[in-house]
Amino acid sequence: MRSDGTVEAPARRPAPPRRRDDWRAALLPWLVSVASVVVVFGALALWIGSAEQWPRIQRQFFNLDAMQASFPRVLQGFWVSMRIWLTALVCIAIWALVLAVIRALRAPVFAALRLMVVLYIDIFRGVPVLLLVLLFGFGVPALALPGLPTSSLFWGTVAMVLSYSAYVAEIYRSGIDSVHEGQWAAAKSLGLSEGQTMLYAVLPQAIRNVLPALMNIVVALQKDVALLSVLGVRDAVREAQIYTASTFNYSSLVVAALLFLAATIPMARLADWVTRKDRQRRLQRVG
Repeated sequence: MRSDGTVEAPARRPAPPRRRDDWRAALLPWLVSVASVVVVFGALALWIGSAEQWPRIQRQFFNLDAMQASFPRVLQGFWVSMRIWLTALVCIAIWALVLAVIRALRAPVFAALRLMVVLYIDIFRGVPVLLLVLLFGFGVPALALPGLPTSSLFWGTVAMVLSYSAYVAEIYRSGIDSVHEGQWAAAKSLGLSEGQTMLYAVLPQAIRNVLPALMNIVVALQKDVALLSVLGVRDAVREAQIYTASTFNYSSLVVAALLFLAATIPMARLADWVTRKDRQRRLQRVG
């Protein structure tokens, strides 16, 4: 109320921004991103297409007729690659967890086992995967040991499992080490043994902490399965090589690459999503 007795009109509230302005503000970054992608990749396409040898490269590597002709055989080999990948993935997850648990045991009686695991990890992390595939795929079948398979596919997969298990065991171990010492002490105070503490209190937290890193290993393994083609395994890469040897056209290799991309890109995006969710979970826990 004013001094002269009149009632003062209420102040007007500022009008809320129009929805059209919000829509434009949200759309503008997307338009800029799309424009930048079109400009950059368009410039690359023009630059590569202007090369003198591009028509020849296009016929040799991007021949649509050759791609269509080789696709059924390469796809059949790709399913072989995926079966190997799934089998190796399950074996690696289990065997690496066993190695990590043994290395994390603290009782003095397990000292010999811990030393064996350390030697295992050092050896199989130090030798290249391709060399292990060659040694196991050609060497072990040549021994013709009684009671053991002589398939190069089997021993090549074993080599992949042994190599990747060494890396994954260290990832598991880092997750175990990240669990606070208070969790161990709390479990011991409840009367749990060391094995029960590891199983019920430590491992669930450890695996959750290293899940993003494990997802990246899954993606890497999906690609490295192609290394078994050096043993003559009829996977996607080997089928593409056979077609190339018979036609002298490399388009089948591009088909194999596209199939692997179709499998690995969704896995990579899933790994990014898991990493983002893990970061949000940690921030909420800190907050």
